[in-house]
Amino acid sequence: MALLDPELAPMEAQDAAQVVEQLPHVDHRADEMPPAYAHDEKHDEKHNKAGSLSSGTVDEIEVGDDAKLYDEHGREKVLETAEDFSRALVSGDDDPNLTIHTFRMWFAGIGLAVFGAVLGMLFQFRPQVITVSALFLQLLAYMIGRFFEQTIPGPGSRWNNGNRFWKFLNPGPFNIKEHVAAQILANTAATAAQACFVFASDDLFYGITVNSGNAIFTLLASQLIGYGFAGMFRAFLVYPTTMLYPQTLIYVNLFDVLHRGKGELLQGKRFRFFWIVTFGIFVYEWFPEWIAPLLGSFNIVCLCARNSDWVSYIFGGAEANEGMGLMGFGLDWANITSAPFYQPLATQISTYIGWAINYVLLPAIFAANAWLALAELPLHFSVENGTIYDQNLILTPDQSLNETAYAIYGQPWQSGSTVIYNFGINLSIGAMFVHISLWHGKELWSAFWDYLRGKPVTDHHYEKMKIYKEVPLWWYGAVTLGAFVTAMVCAYTEHSGLPWWALIVALVFAMMVLPFYGAMYAVAAWQAGITNLFQIFASALIPGSSQANMYFELYSSQALVQAASMLSDLKLGQYTKLPPRVTFAVQMAGTIIGALLNYVIMQTVVSNERTILLSNEGSRVWSGQQIQSYNANAILWGALGKDIYGPKGPYFIVPLGIVIGLVLPILPWYMHRRFGWAWITQVNTAVLASYIGDLAGGTNGYINTWMVIGLTSHFYIRKYRAGWFRKYNYLFGAAVDGGSQIFVFIFSFALAGAGGVTVAFPNWALNPVGNADYCKATQEEA
Repeated sequence: MALLDPELAPMEAQDAAQVVEQLPHVDHRADEMPPAYAHDEKHDEKHNKAGSLSSGTVDEIEVGDDAKLYDEHGREKVLETAEDFSRALVSGDDDPNLTIHTFRMWFAGIGLAVFGAVLGMLFQFRPQVITVSALFLQLLAYMIGRFFEQTIPGPGSRWNNGNRFWKFLNPGPFNIKEHVAAQILANTAATAAQACFVFASDDLFYGITVNSGNAIFTLLASQLIGYGFAGMFRAFLVYPTTMLYPQTLIYVNLFDVLHRGKGELLQGKRFRFFWIVTFGIFVYEWFPEWIAPLLGSFNIVCLCARNSDWVSYIFGGAEANEGMGLMGFGLDWANITSAPFYQPLATQISTYIGWAINYVLLPAIFAANAWLALAELPLHFSVENGTIYDQNLILTPDQSLNETAYAIYGQPWQSGSTVIYNFGINLSIGAMFVHISLWHGKELWSAFWDYLRGKPVTDHHYEKMKIYKEVPLWWYGAVTLGAFVTAMVCAYTEHSGLPWWALIVALVFAMMVLPFYGAMYAVAAWQAGITNLFQIFASALIPGSSQANMYFELYSSQALVQAASMLSDLKLGQYTKLPPRVTFAVQMAGTIIGALLNYVIMQTVVSNERTILLSNEGSRVWSGQQIQSYNANAILWGALGKDIYGPKGPYFIVPLGIVIGLVLPILPWYMHRRFGWAWITQVNTAVLASYIGDLAGGTNGYINTWMVIGLTSHFYIRKYRAGWFRKYNYLFGAAVDGGSQIFVFIFSFALAGAGGVTVAFPNWALNPVGNADYCKATQEEA
């Protein structure tokens, strides 16, 4: 692994400033014309055919635009490749003299880390699971930073004499690097740690209370191992241009408009555009979420046939688990989110195809009553008659399977929709490996060997990062080794049931999966539901033990998810020119803060609300659905994996999905290679498969709106309104998330029960009794 240590550039800040002064002048956008933008007669001919739909001429360029983004005919170039996107949408500006470690950066970062960690874990035990989004934290960090900028005496004031103390308090305007560092710190802590689900399950369902010291060290170990993995793979999962991470472009565009080019006319327009849309979305969301829920899911078929169960199941979509939303149209931005504005067209098209398969497959399963689909079983598992399956009747005191008791009590049953959903997830896992190997394997392999041969990365943003000290590989190695030793000690002292060799296998397996998982996240803005893979593997290695299955899955999948998170943050740092050592420091700080607070909140809630968390219904304030689901998967895969998922089990099709998935990407790849079909490159079979069965649950009335917005954004506007796409598309997505997240936070605490009080808006035509889309409510919903 020593060969993976990136090239170090041990340059001090003053040296970095001298280097920058010697560099050519950097425009607001990229510093040089990329090869992809070179004059191409075929490219010109193609866009001449588009006629007047193309963007304006050079004469119409506003102040602040980069003329290099236009061809010689005055039309702005369409963004096609990863290099196009990274050059056109990410600024090449950098100022190495900006102060980062300031009072306001650490205050905003740590304060929001505490805020995010507490709420992030607290809402895992609420009926309304709310995620504290990175963009919401980004906006709050900006407000805090600007507040301290205005209230603490700055340079030039009579109180600020410019010494180190005052420079720490207020060195001047709140800058982009302070903002990025604060957001990464806060967002790292705001993600609920998976280990807390293990401890809560141990306490609630197995009667095992994990020692507080062991619990905290397990939390840290399970997350820090992933960071070590990220450092080892950054050379070819972060630095190359092809590793775009489209989701980060939303944050980068917002950082850009809040901090760069404030004297430019165009930036002023973009700044006002963002805040106007954010405020407009915030005001509008009160209607589909509270005043007029029909706006969130409207379907003409439901209005015409209000008393049909099948119509409700196929066309309904306003309420959770109501129906598949066929022909529905919803205008609730909290459901739509910013995803259609940043996900690549191939990801979106594949999503649409996966959803379309649901409209045929799921009704067929219900019509045939496959896997007792008509029995209305709970989403997790149950006895055949639909009552809750008591796991304690089949487990021994050491939490392994009691074969005799199991033979008497019988197997647990899952709903047909749950089986199909898990089958689709496993299809996507298998397809992910082959898809990346066929379509991107050459790029990854080339980047790996180029690094081993010492060939420098040519990415223009990475080139600018070389003036900063890199994080040495041994730092990541030390983190990994320390976390591994900690995990090994904790695994044996907390009765996890996980043998030492199984822990090693879990971590090695996660490291082997990371290049595929990370690359898919980087190029497609999509993360595979990888949990099933590790649970299947654990079930084969350590059969009959739900405890061992939980801990195996914790150390493998948590390491993978944390690695992907840090890789994304490293790319965000590369785009915004945040020094790598700063990114490393704030990630570590956020992880420690998050782990400590996650454990405290989890322990407090489990101790005080045990009875409610164990009940199937919960209350209007507390719910154990997340923990119950987590424990159910551990029982199904761990204790009963061989019996229900084995070759003779009723759900063998579920793990078999991984094998079948390996074949899915081959046909599109072959057809493209054999016949040159360009359109088939838009089919990502891994993404497609992951949405098979996806419409069996959740709120689905918005998906057609999601599709229309995505096609409008990444097909029509990107091709025929290229200028607007570059300037406003990602900013609009940021405003959508910003406005809706602010609304959700205020609404949840004020009226929706998160604060203990629920206030319903009076019923009227757009807020009917029953389902908001007028489809028939099932007995359970009613």
